[in-house]
Amino acid sequence: MAKIKVLVVDDSAFMRKMISDIINSSPELEVIAKARDGKDAINKIKELQPDVITMDIEMPEMDGLTALKHIMQEHPIPVIMLSSLTKQGAEQTLRALQLGAVDFIAKPSGQISLDIEQVGDDIIKKVKAVAGTKLNIMNLNSSAKIPIPRKSPAARIVKPGGILNKLVLIGTSTGGPKALYQVIPSLPAEIDAAVLVVQHMPSGFTLSLANRLDSLSEVRVKEAEQGEKVLAGCVYIAPGDYHMMLSVQGRDTAQELCIHLDRSAPRGGLRPAVDVLLESAAEKFWGRMFCVIMTGMGSDGAEGIKKLKERGARIIAEDPSTCIVYGMPKAAVETGMVDKIVPLPDICEEILKMLKNPIGY
Repeated sequence: MAKIKVLVVDDSAFMRKMISDIINSSPELEVIAKARDGKDAINKIKELQPDVITMDIEMPEMDGLTALKHIMQEHPIPVIMLSSLTKQGAEQTLRALQLGAVDFIAKPSGQISLDIEQVGDDIIKKVKAVAGTKLNIMNLNSSAKIPIPRKSPAARIVKPGGILNKLVLIGTSTGGPKALYQVIPSLPAEIDAAVLVVQHMPSGFTLSLANRLDSLSEVRVKEAEQGEKVLAGCVYIAPGDYHMMLSVQGRDTAQELCIHLDRSAPRGGLRPAVDVLLESAAEKFWGRMFCVIMTGMGSDGAEGIKKLKERGARIIAEDPSTCIVYGMPKAAVETGMVDKIVPLPDICEEILKMLKNPIGY
C-alpha cells in the first residue's frame, strides 16, 4: 500500500526536522520534502503533489495564511496548520480554518517548540485522518459561501425573558470550524431556540472561534461561562478543556436552564466531549431537542444521540459528500438513530424546518 506523502513547511530547520521525524516514525507516512516558507512550499507542491501539508503560520517572505490562500485556489490539498498558543496565534489559526485549512495543532511552547514530541501522536493521527480528503475540500470550497460581517448592534441583544422550550445541540471536530461558518451565520436572529456547540479544540482557541462567529452572525455567539442562563437566540460554544453540561435552577414554570462547566476526566480522550453535552441535555432539559453531528474524526456523539432519541429528539447527520472527515457523522448514522442525512449547505435550512414543525416534519 502506498504511503501517505507529506510536505512539511516551517521556517525553522529544527522544527522541520522534528516534525519530519515524528511523521516518518509512522510506517504509513512519508515526508517527501520540506519547505522553509510559503513560496518554497508552493513550488514544491507543483512538482511533488503531496497528499497532506503541515504548515507553520508565522514565516518570513510568504507566511502560512498567504500560502494557504494560494494553495486552496490553485492546488486544493489537505493542510494542517501549526500554531502558537497565543491570542494572536489563535486568531490566525481561526482565519486559516476559515480559508480552508482542515485542522490545526497547537505547538506546546511557542514557535520553536523543543517539546513538539508532546503532540507527536496528534500530528500522526490528524495527517492520517485528512489524507484522501482532497475531493471533499474542492467540493466544500466551491459550494461554501464566505460569510461576511453583518451583525447590527440591535441584533447583539438577547432578551432574557421568555420560556426556553427548544435546544439545538451541535457536535463537530476536524473540519468543524469551516462547517460552523456555514451554519451559524445563517441562523436568524429571531430563532426560538438556544444553540449549544461542542467543537473539539484546545483551551485558548474556542474564545476566538466564538468571537469570529459572533461577528459574522445575526444571533449572539459566545464562549459559554459557568452558571450563565441559557437563552433562546444565543449560541454557546463549549470552552476548550471543559465539558459543557446543563443544570436546572428554579421550579415548575420558573425553571431556568444554566451552563455547568466541568473538568472531569476526558471522555474518549476528549474534553469537551459531544457525548457529555448530549447526555446532560437528555437528562436535564424539559423541551424539544434537535441534534446535528457534523464532520470529525472518531465517534463522539454516537452514544449521546441514543439518550436524546429516548427523549424524542430529532437527529441530523452531515452527508459524507461535504464532510472533511466522515467519522462522527458515520458513527451517528450507524446507530440507526439519525432522522436526516444532509449536505452542509442545507443543514441550517433543515434545522429551521425541524424547529418550525418538530413532530410532523
